[in-house]
Amino acid sequence: MEEVTLLADSSRALGSRPARRLRSLGQVPAVLYGHGIDPVPLAVDGRQLRTALTGESGLNALINLDVDGTKHLAMARHLQRHPVRGNVSHVDFVIVRRDEVVTAEIPVHLVGEATEVLNEDGIVDQPLFTLTIRAKPADIPGNIEVDVSNLRIGDTIRVADLRLPAGVETEQGPDEPVAVGQPPRVEEVPEVPEGEEAELEEGAEGAAPAEGEAGATGESAEGEKAESGSEG
Repeated sequence: MEEVTLLADSSRALGSRPARRLRSLGQVPAVLYGHGIDPVPLAVDGRQLRTALTGESGLNALINLDVDGTKHLAMARHLQRHPVRGNVSHVDFVIVRRDEVVTAEIPVHLVGEATEVLNEDGIVDQPLFTLTIRAKPADIPGNIEVDVSNLRIGDTIRVADLRLPAGVETEQGPDEPVAVGQPPRVEEVPEVPEGEEAELEEGAEGAAPAEGEAGATGESAEGEKAESGSEG
């Protein structure tokens, strides 16, 4: 895993108003803690932070945090984001050791094309998008790739089927599905019970008068007019 260096300033003031002022200047409020040290309020450059967390290792990047000349090996955790813009508004940095095992969340990427599923108009469903793992900081992969090329309808790739790098273990259940070949979705037409269907047909027949009835009604009306004329 690559390591990145990030400069941090420990002189920031506490409180919501100073934090808003920092953000307006392109800075991100942060805090550093772990391994017995008291929490240290920090401020880091927003662009440098984004660069550090969008590399090959993503959010699990190993960061050499330079705090006023003193370096700490750390990882970013508990990122808070702006609800609209999505940029980081606060971040926790947790001190780590190179030889200790830590817990991390890594993304799961499906690769390849499930030809047999697609040829039958099926879909590849992905129930699992992140995998919880335990590893030393330098052994944490940027992501886990899952090849679905041989997936068929009815097949399921589970956590137990994943090939994890050396030194990486997962805490998730082995039977948890990662990718599933699903059959085509067919819309079901609701069935009408036989009794209701007969009632609907009878109602339709009663609503429209028969041709004979319409003719008889017309003839009766004409006859009444003729009788009325002869009496006059």
